[in-house]
Amino acid sequence: MRFNLIDHIADFQAGKSLTAVKNLTLGEEYLADHFPTFPVMPGVLMLETLVEAGAWLLRLTHGYRHSVFVLREARNVKYGTFMAPGNQMKIHVELLEETGETAVFKGRGETQGQSTVSAKITLGFYNLGDKDPGWKETDRRIIEHYRDLHRQLIWVPAGSPAQVS
Repeated sequence: MRFNLIDHIADFQAGKSLTAVKNLTLGEEYLADHFPTFPVMPGVLMLETLVEAGAWLLRLTHGYRHSVFVLREARNVKYGTFMAPGNQMKIHVELLEETGETAVFKGRGETQGQSTVSAKITLGFYNLGDKDPGWKETDRRIIEHYRDLHRQLIWVPAGSPAQVS
């Protein structure tokens, strides 16, 4: 299963950091099971928001050069307050180091000023076509999908100076 948990990219500094937003609604399927009488976002999905934010930072920094981003390592993972429906999590990732095909980030998620998750994560990134040329078209389609998705994640609120012509 592939998740797209990031709802909005609020800030981006190439090669440095990215800030994103996750709005948790009761309509998210996994909340029916986690937990039926006390729905909260599972910790592993909170961690996934950090992974997705790190992948977006790399995608945007590298101009969509890679199609696949995978979690290689999560260290010092700490969970704080519960993330319940109706709340918004602000996610911030900072690029610490990038070498070859991996990148290390420090990430945190907060809701209502309280920590929900923090971790140091390492992501790997590559193209499928680098290992098998038959997958180059798949890389192209994946990258195009994320270019389209990015257009939905960046929006300017109505009435903001950037929108007024």
